[in-house]
Amino acid sequence: MTINVGLVGYGMSGSVFHAPIIIKIDGLQLTAVVSSDEGKVKRDYPCVKVLPDIGSLLACKEIDLVVISTPNTTHYDFTKQALTAGKHVVVEKPFTVAAWEADELIALAHEKKVLLTVYQNRRWDGDFLTVKKLLATNVLGKVSTYEAHFDRFRPEVRQRWREKDLPGSGILYDLGAHLIDQVLALFGKPKTVYADLRNEREGAQATDYFHLVLGYPELRVILHSGSLACKAGARFTLHGDKGSFVKDGLDPQEEQLCRGVRPGDPTWGLDQRENFGQLRTALGGLALTGTIETLPGGYEVFYEELVAAIQSAKPVPVLPEQARDTIRMIEYAMQSHQEQRTITIP
Repeated sequence: MTINVGLVGYGMSGSVFHAPIIIKIDGLQLTAVVSSDEGKVKRDYPCVKVLPDIGSLLACKEIDLVVISTPNTTHYDFTKQALTAGKHVVVEKPFTVAAWEADELIALAHEKKVLLTVYQNRRWDGDFLTVKKLLATNVLGKVSTYEAHFDRFRPEVRQRWREKDLPGSGILYDLGAHLIDQVLALFGKPKTVYADLRNEREGAQATDYFHLVLGYPELRVILHSGSLACKAGARFTLHGDKGSFVKDGLDPQEEQLCRGVRPGDPTWGLDQRENFGQLRTALGGLALTGTIETLPGGYEVFYEELVAAIQSAKPVPVLPEQARDTIRMIEYAMQSHQEQRTITIP
């Protein structure tokens, strides 16, 4: 059974992170795209139908799956429309702007008996998969500190919705949604949240810096992102009672997709050797240092698992309840910053 996909939005997210992956997945057919730029879509996919709005897409009976890849403030409304029309839905992260919106959409999906999932693609970053395996194999022992950075050097404020003073804008919702989701996938929900949020660039209207500390009984998690990091530090740093792991560099898949590299190509998802992580441990009183080859990344796994969920009743790749919890963490972080205190999570 072929699953006909309708993609809503053809900006950076739709044209880079969704369409090139969808067309490579057995069982999926990119059938229609909602976009105001028909020429851009047709240059990439001449046979795909281009529609002016989501209403036109939902009126197409052949569409089975709708992918929402539009500005954050539209996620709730567009997802609600698609679920009401009886379509399965993928929502680009962040799931919604507010947790109550996510709760309502989850209930609606259950009512309509359709699938709902959120594109938290960085669960399939190669560096994160490597960290996940290290934790599963207990190489580091009992981990005391987990630190993840997603730093950029973008000193100029750009005129785009992500950087305007709008609900759901700023890098806490953008990059923070990735880092928080990864942590919740590894460790579950923390007991406390502390956040320092800033507009660090001149003229910035939305949050462009965050520093979060998530408290667990025997673990501290530090999540950090800034816009003025000309030389970024380590991507991941983990310390345990058996050793430490430090990993530089960003996962290559975003850059590869921008260059036209696709799933199945020889270099797809492969990290550069110079970015392989370093493991330091001790054995018999001797210090040992070694290089850990990064596992291959694979954003396509999200859509492969979604096909299995639709066709064979397997679990969706990202449970909407998990994505909702990420939004709750963002809300706790904003509360912490506003009240200048550590928030205890009920």
